[in-house]
Amino acid sequence: MTAASTVATSAPKLHSPHLGYIYIGLAAALWGVSASLGRAAFTERLLPGSGIRNISPLILSQARTTFSFSVVLVGLLIRRGWKQLWMPRQDLLRAFVLGLGGIAASNYFYYLAIQRTNVATAIIVQYTAPVWVLVYMVLRRAERLTLSKMASVVLAITGIALVIGLFGRGRLQLDTLGVTAAMIAAFSFTFYNIGGHYILAKYDRWTVLLFTTLSASLFWIVVNPPNRIIAAHYSGTAWLFLLIFAMLSVLLPFSLYFAGLQHLEPTKAIVASCLEPVFTILIAAVALKEVVGPLQGLGIVMVLCAILVVQIPARADSQPLVGPVD
Repeated sequence: MTAASTVATSAPKLHSPHLGYIYIGLAAALWGVSASLGRAAFTERLLPGSGIRNISPLILSQARTTFSFSVVLVGLLIRRGWKQLWMPRQDLLRAFVLGLGGIAASNYFYYLAIQRTNVATAIIVQYTAPVWVLVYMVLRRAERLTLSKMASVVLAITGIALVIGLFGRGRLQLDTLGVTAAMIAAFSFTFYNIGGHYILAKYDRWTVLLFTTLSASLFWIVVNPPNRIIAAHYSGTAWLFLLIFAMLSVLLPFSLYFAGLQHLEPTKAIVASCLEPVFTILIAAVALKEVVGPLQGLGIVMVLCAILVVQIPARADSQPLVGPVD
């Protein structure tokens, strides 16, 4: 089994920034849908009478990763066979680290931050990630520090603060462990944006998704062994919900997000991902009858402006974009 078995052999396709924004916008929309579904599952407001009782955030995180890995594995086995599902040891280690340090860690520490602080604190700290991505890429001289990028990052973070009601009812709730967890979640978010961009230069998104979800699934098995899940005695309907939730919250959005990373610089990609809280608020307004206030509306406009501003071209290209591999 060689690297050639999973590295694309055909000439890379031309990148398309507009397509990249569409991919990431769709991923953000799916994450917004899954956030509302997750909240409904936590509060037992999901399908009254369906037999789906309160499902903990831990179970949701574990199930969505494990189910996604299983579906990708079966799909790739049918399409490619065992011999095509491999990487050289060094790249395999990178994919595992990306899954652990990116997908698993961002989920685990984000939910820990919510538990120790509140949703507003967890979101605003996690979404400082665009700052860290920009700083890292500039220090590595992989991107140029431009006025449009700085402005878009400020607009995006300020917009999210307004969207989540930080300047109104959603005040910060500080707790040392909670804020530390939120910062780790932010760095994890940063890591899978940057690490994902580079590994996708060599492997297609499905291969990357396979091994990142595998390592994340192994992490969750250690955190929450299967015997605890079995002891919960979830109904068949609950398991079906968890499968659908996995498709909407991990498999589809991450495949779309990885596709977007193949077309965009990491800074532009992570600024576009700030649409997720916007979609979450809008979907909650429609599905859960929550009211969108004037400040939230202003925040939504600011996030949209950030995505427009970050597209303003610099005089010279900075980060050479990877050719999409599919």
